[in-house]
Amino acid sequence: MACVHPTALVDSRAELAADAEVGAFAIVGPDVVIGAGTVIAAHAVVTGRTTLGARNRVFSFASIGGIPQDRKYGGEPTATAIGDDNVIREYVSIHAGTAQDRGVTTIGNGNWILAYCHVAHDCVVGNNTTFSNNVQLAGHVVVDDWATLGGFGGVHQFCRIGAHAMVAAGSIVLQDVPPFVTAAGYPAKPHGTNNEGLRRRGFTADEILAVRRAYKILYRENLSLDDARARLVAAAAETPVLAPLVAFLEIAGRGIVR
Repeated sequence: MACVHPTALVDSRAELAADAEVGAFAIVGPDVVIGAGTVIAAHAVVTGRTTLGARNRVFSFASIGGIPQDRKYGGEPTATAIGDDNVIREYVSIHAGTAQDRGVTTIGNGNWILAYCHVAHDCVVGNNTTFSNNVQLAGHVVVDDWATLGGFGGVHQFCRIGAHAMVAAGSIVLQDVPPFVTAAGYPAKPHGTNNEGLRRRGFTADEILAVRRAYKILYRENLSLDDARARLVAAAAETPVLAPLVAFLEIAGRGIVR
């Protein structure tokens, strides 16, 4: 049976794994599912149609699964889905999706979402991302695997942050940030590639060199986006590490930072 503090308010219809924990004064709503080994700390709130997978750690005063901050929301049965092994720190807020989009806000596995961050409705966050304190995602944002967002950064609605990208602290992202790219400023502009992050994740020296050459094609050779994309398709045929970049550029989105 789950370990629930006597002062916690856990609805009898909620589903808690046998080894889940709920701390003092926490609130768990009726449509919540909490997986094995997940810990909900004191004063945290998990509500709405929310699923938390295994071994997540939700810290004090976090709020997960609340209704979206969207004027179009009319009480539709939307949801929040969170995977495994995530760290969700103090005062983080994660809101449910809307019927106008996917209907679900999704967070994958192994993410670190630090204090005071906000993940708005219909966002899709991949795996192993890091959100430093006070990162704010507007609605419909996509953040791919291993992306890192610096503290006090903001991301405009419908923007995409590519895999292994790095957004510097205090930046405001108004257009898509391609994979591997470091972006900074207000508005955020490209400032090279995330070489250190790639090294830490086991990319070889040759792969990092290929990424740097791809960056030059995209940003330094004064090519149109279509011409740069064609060059990158050819490069990716010989260097598979570039495949995520090519796939990212095939989606128009809001246009990339340039």
